[in-house]
Amino acid sequence: MEAKLYLVPTPIGNLEDITFRAVKVLKEVDLILAEDTRTSGKLLKHFEISTHMHSHHMHNEHKTVDNIVKRIQSGEAVALISDAGTPAISDPGFLLTRACIENDIEIECLPGATAFVPALVNSGLPNDKFVFEGFLPVKKGRQTRLIFLAEETRTMIFYESPHKLLKTLTHFAEYFGENRPISVSRELTKLYEETVRGTILEAIEYFTKKAPKGEFVIVVGGKK
Repeated sequence: MEAKLYLVPTPIGNLEDITFRAVKVLKEVDLILAEDTRTSGKLLKHFEISTHMHSHHMHNEHKTVDNIVKRIQSGEAVALISDAGTPAISDPGFLLTRACIENDIEIECLPGATAFVPALVNSGLPNDKFVFEGFLPVKKGRQTRLIFLAEETRTMIFYESPHKLLKTLTHFAEYFGENRPISVSRELTKLYEETVRGTILEAIEYFTKKAPKGEFVIVVGGKK
């Protein structure tokens, strides 16, 4: 393998969504950087990938970037994966990618799974123009961001955890209006995949009756 950084998407649920190319790269690189080696270990074992792994996550990436750059410069091929989906999309990856660019290290990003794409496409909301917001600020800056987004005319995409879903939907109702169209997808590509479409108020009522479980992608219509 050529000495460079490979950004390799992994399945967001269904293991069959990994590409042949991704498996080939992960088998042939010298090192795999994984967000959680225990989680990624299951994936590698399933596809009989024995490549050595190192932990690379949001809590240590600032300290490890320089060493990884030096390893690639010395001739090693390194792949970066996250727990699920494409690296750097609401996951570690940006800092290392930027460091490689600054050091004239080649980067190869493989196409593959990203949760917000199927959620947007099956939402029924306009997808010719959209804005990806990822996770909203938990406390500081949250209100400011919501006030700003209340005027956004493009379709908006958010990620949210199950225990914060109702709080976020309530904030959407407050700042965007109860009748704003919304699509809430959970457990994409998994056994209990589900998408709830309607107004924000209808989504609140649904998940008040049915406790939120799994990881969520929320797609909200823009202001008309």
